Amino acid sequence: MVTAGPPRVDEPEKPRRDTRMTLAQHLLELRRRLMIAAIALVVGMIIAFIITGPVIELLTEPIRMVADNRGDNLAQLNFDTVTAPFDMRMRIAFAIGLLLSAPVWLWQLWAFLMPGLTRKEIRYTVGFMAAAVPLFFAGTVVGWFVLPHMVEIMATFAPEGTAQFYTASYYYDFVFKLLLVIGVSFVLPVFLVALNLAGVITGRGILKGWRAAVLIATLFAAVATPAADVVSMLLLGGILIVLFFAAAGVSMLFDRRRGRLQKDLLSEADA
Repeated sequence: MVTAGPPRVDEPEKPRRDTRMTLAQHLLELRRRLMIAAIALVVGMIIAFIITGPVIELLTEPIRMVADNRGDNLAQLNFDTVTAPFDMRMRIAFAIGLLLSAPVWLWQLWAFLMPGLTRKEIRYTVGFMAAAVPLFFAGTVVGWFVLPHMVEIMATFAPEGTAQFYTASYYYDFVFKLLLVIGVSFVLPVFLVALNLAGVITGRGILKGWRAAVLIATLFAAVATPAADVVSMLLLGGILIVLFFAAAGVSMLFDRRRGRLQKDLLSEADA
């Protein structure tokens, strides 16, 4: 009786499902899933458009704080075109609708790619998303707490006797880009772990670059926050440095586990 030996380390893992489709079938499948994602986005935008009023109230709270500090009404949100109020509500509705519909369009993207992925790739993808999504939202929360301090401190540089009018389109871009950049920066350590899992870099290799990482995190925090707001800069920079060392530690644990598995496979093959 012939028994199968241990699996070869270099043997490529097959996809989870061997679903063979022609190019035309792939395009039809892609179009169907894109239409579902687009419908979900439109529905999310409609729901988000209804709540744009309270969202604008929250976004303009730092401006009202500036007006209170000045003791006048010369710090206001300014709409400089006829369609500017509607444009701002539409842009807010799109951003919020994209978040509300994320479970639908992420699932459509996942369902389209999953048949061609191996089980290991599926596990890595699920793990990556499970870590990246909470970190992104944590970054946006940190950015939201940093925002009022930035607006207040920048307003202190306005000379006496001048008005502080914030153009609506510019102010929205400023808030949106700030939250997006800080949110993405929180996800970067997850990419380091992903590169480690892909075998591109080791945990020790990540840890060796700690000096450059600390410098980059400090420079990024200095650029993303006002020069006068030292507390926000230290908070953002400190969180990014902690996330970097956490990514290095997790990568080193994966390296140790991978080394043990390889030793076990080699010992089984020799036996």
